[in-house]
Order: sequence, then structure tokens, then C-alpha cells
Amino acid sequence: MDLKLIDDKGQAKSTLAASDNVFGREFNEALIHQVVVAYMANARSGNRKQKDREEVKHSTKKPWRQKGTGRARSGMTSSPIWRGGGRTFPNSPEENFSQKVNRKMYRAAVASIFSKLAADGRLVVVDDFKLDAPKTKLLAQKLKGMGMESVMVITHALDDNLYLSSRNLPHVLVVEPKAADPVSLVHYDNIVMTRDAVKQFEEMYV
Repeated sequence: MDLKLIDDKGQAKSTLAASDNVFGREFNEALIHQVVVAYMANARSGNRKQKDREEVKHSTKKPWRQKGTGRARSGMTSSPIWRGGGRTFPNSPEENFSQKVNRKMYRAAVASIFSKLAADGRLVVVDDFKLDAPKTKLLAQKLKGMGMESVMVITHALDDNLYLSSRNLPHVLVVEPKAADPVSLVHYDNIVMTRDAVKQFEEMYV
């Protein structure tokens, strides 16, 4: 698979030969969907809490007598069918939302995402991606010159100037190869990788 190699202004220079095992796979939408959903589910903290009929604040007095009123019988205002009553099956903080995804599935999904991005022209490679100073304006101008707004930059080694410059840009994310998750790869419109980062991915997914 040949990846598009560009310069600092977004102009195509040449191509970079990459492994078909990582950047030349068939698009597997079902697998990608499963891995993305599992990744987001595993990130849930599970701290939501609801009260059952024992925990809500209520009176134990019977609202009205059992018979003769013409209304349905009722014993306590904490009943789940009452407004302000407890939940029948309340959510608990101990609820576990995690989903298991084995390593082979995860790697295949990430490789499938890379292959789709490369096929659609949304994944490009640069020789290096650095800034002279930690200035958000410099990075914004650099990305604008490359014709990109929503972009994920994957660099082989996290540069302090580049990382600090990206923190105030809401549509820019700078990560190392080991931190590239499937949700972010799907979210951003463009993916920019350094040449050495491509080699790292090839070694990781060999």
C-alpha cells in the first residue's frame, strides 16, 4: 500500500510504501463498530445512581382507605407507579459496562480503519512534524496552510512544543502511536502521521 507523502504546505511530494497488513486491509464495518462501541463502553465510569422505593423520602401512611373511594388501592407513596416514587430496577454504581475485545480483534479493527482512511485520502504522511515554539498560533497557521482543520497528528515521539500548542485547538489532537485509539481515528476528518510513526505501527501490528 502506497501512502501519500506531503510537505508542510499540504502539497504531495511522493508516496511511501507501507505494509498491506496495516494499511491495505479490506474494510470491515461490523468489526470496527463492535470495537468502537466496546472502547466507549469501557470508558464509562458507571457512577450513576437511582433510588428504589426503600430509599426515597416518603411517608409510610396509607394514602387513602382500601375500599369505598372508587380509586385503585394504594399502600404507600413510594410505589414505583407514583410520581416521586422509587425505581423498580434502579441503576447502581456497581454496574459494569465493560465489554471484552481480544487483542486480535482490536488490531484488525484499527488496521481496517487505517486502510479505509488511506483509501479515502484522509491519511497522509509527513517526514516530521515539529514547531519551533509552543505557540497555538503557529500550529493553527501550519494546519491551515496544509488545508486541514479537524486533524489527528500521530508523531513517533511526542514533542513538547507540538503538544502544548495543540491543547487550545478543539479540533486537533496530538498523540503517539500507542495512544491512537479507534474512536479518535474515526472522529477526526484527517490523520497526519510522521514517517517514523508509520514504521512503529508496522512493528506493532506485524
